[in-house]
Amino acid sequence: MTQDIAQRIAALSAKLEEHLYRYHVLAAPTISDQEFDRLLAELQALEEAHPALKRPDSPTQRVGGAPTSDFPTVRHARPMLSLDNSYSRQDVEDFDRRVRQSLSGEAVEYVFELKIDGVALSLLYQDSLLVRAVTRGDGVQGDEITANARTIPTIPLRLRQPGINCEIRGEVYMESNDFARLNAQRAANSEPLFANPRNSAAGSLKLQNPHLVAKRNLRFFAYWIRAEGGGPTRHSECLETLRDWGFIVPEHQGCAALADVFALYDHYAAIRTTLPYEIDGAVIKVDSLSQQERLGYTAKSPRSALAYKFPAYQARTRVLNIHLQVGRTGAVTPVAALEPVPLAGSTIARASLHNEDEIRRKDIRIGDTVLIEKGGDVIPKVVRVDRSTRPDDSVEYSFPNQCPSCQGPLSRAAEEAVTRCDNPTCPAQLRRRLEHFAARNAMDIEGLGPAVVEQLVEQELVKDLSDLYELDVESLGALERMGEKSAQNLLDGLDRSKEQPFDRVLFALGIRHVGATVARTLARTFGSLDALCRASVDKLEATHEIGPIIARSLYASLPDLPALDRVLYKLKKARLQFAIQEEAAAPSSHFSGKTVVITGTLSGYSRDEAAALIERLGGKATSSVSSKTDLLVAGEKAGSKLARAQALGVAVLDEAAFTAQLKEAGVA
Repeated sequence: MTQDIAQRIAALSAKLEEHLYRYHVLAAPTISDQEFDRLLAELQALEEAHPALKRPDSPTQRVGGAPTSDFPTVRHARPMLSLDNSYSRQDVEDFDRRVRQSLSGEAVEYVFELKIDGVALSLLYQDSLLVRAVTRGDGVQGDEITANARTIPTIPLRLRQPGINCEIRGEVYMESNDFARLNAQRAANSEPLFANPRNSAAGSLKLQNPHLVAKRNLRFFAYWIRAEGGGPTRHSECLETLRDWGFIVPEHQGCAALADVFALYDHYAAIRTTLPYEIDGAVIKVDSLSQQERLGYTAKSPRSALAYKFPAYQARTRVLNIHLQVGRTGAVTPVAALEPVPLAGSTIARASLHNEDEIRRKDIRIGDTVLIEKGGDVIPKVVRVDRSTRPDDSVEYSFPNQCPSCQGPLSRAAEEAVTRCDNPTCPAQLRRRLEHFAARNAMDIEGLGPAVVEQLVEQELVKDLSDLYELDVESLGALERMGEKSAQNLLDGLDRSKEQPFDRVLFALGIRHVGATVARTLARTFGSLDALCRASVDKLEATHEIGPIIARSLYASLPDLPALDRVLYKLKKARLQFAIQEEAAAPSSHFSGKTVVITGTLSGYSRDEAAALIERLGGKATSSVSSKTDLLVAGEKAGSKLARAQALGVAVLDEAAFTAQLKEAGVA
């Protein structure tokens, strides 16, 4: 009897997954919604009666689990890089020329692929079962949102081919009709509207309740595979493989010449408003995966692909006023308050004017009629002024000389375009510094949002960053909508933030020119804030990925840190991490101090496992072979990397020799 029930459950699950695939992926349903619901109800009843027979990939398990406020941070096995982009045909021609020159006359074919305006997501499958979904985050690490990803019907819970271990990347998006429907519902409920489908998709992925995510009708396009045991040799084959495994893939077409690329670009630029989803351009990718690897990567993007963006949407409106915004470093940015105008799916009421020089160059005045556009279809900006409609009483805009927040003097260095408020106690700067300090990619302090920050500054409970760690339940109780439980949650978040590593703390301090990536590099290189402050400009410039401009600017900024001595002292007293925590020294091994590349397929280890072992033994695992490579670990089907290593005289270990070295070091 139990066997019959198990067989029925298996048959129902397979039938329902097939119908989901036909409905969501092929857009060719073969049964009615009523019949589908009947089959699903039967499966649910059987699983409830026999919970031991419920499968993890059952169609009933797409929405499950309790709401959560915890999205653990997960490091990507391989960074999720961004793409270089351009709006210029000349840039595309230059990209093509660089590719062909780098490949020494080899035949090159491209894939033209529509660029969906969505949210990047990484999916991990083990034995063809979805086990983890992680957002792009900062490219190095992101948030695990597996429960929410499972609600997306175009993400298979189990691949349509057995025994696959792989990572798949793609884009979560919301179709235009679903976006319009969602905003209509929010308007009816007096809720804030989403600016565009991309924002709504991003916000939906971070909802704490998967049941709510399931109602948002999110979808997923897949465009990248990294699988164990080898796989396709061309990007076009990857897309077909993804389709075979049960995914939707972006519209794409092979191109043997740039003329084909430009023809497709013109075609989709003309019809993009008729598509059911928003696209902001196309991605041009070298089709051969071997050629992609040999072309390599910059610090931020692959050299084998380019995002060719469509021209921005434009609209006419009127400048009602010009306001000044003060940032965390004191930078003052003029912002135009506009007569609200619809543009590319959202209503625009503000646009950055960048700086005083930009206002003068374009002669932007209050009352002017202006042409605005969304730069990259995201950030509104003023393109030009229509002087033919300028009012007779118009006057040239005069940039204020006082800070709008603290009324302190504004200044501007001769070599800079930025005007700054030099008052370190300026409330506006403090608010921005606190928001930056508490951000998810900095100290990640739950409960310290803009509304709470505003009250803390306004009531003078916090006058600098260090005051955060002197708050208590009693002082927080004076804030609006801050009950005892919320106050304790914020204090718990502050306490947890003390565990953030040095690179996060360094980024959170808000030092000019020190973004998240630069902070990681500086932390790894110098080890502590004290050592960083003592560094010479030559030492900074010699640091990997720190160019001469950033180095000189950073060197000039670091002497300002003594002004923060009291704050830093109190932050250290609160036990924040101002140095990399010492770890046990790596055992001496064949890999100590060497730069190692892994290629081909290893039978005993995944590539990520092998790289982790190499770094544990004091080596540095990298992805491309160069003159700086000391060692190549070559598994089965090692290709161009092996040939390049041999040509450069790099030492090569096969899997047996690699395993022997691991055993000798005591880690295998």
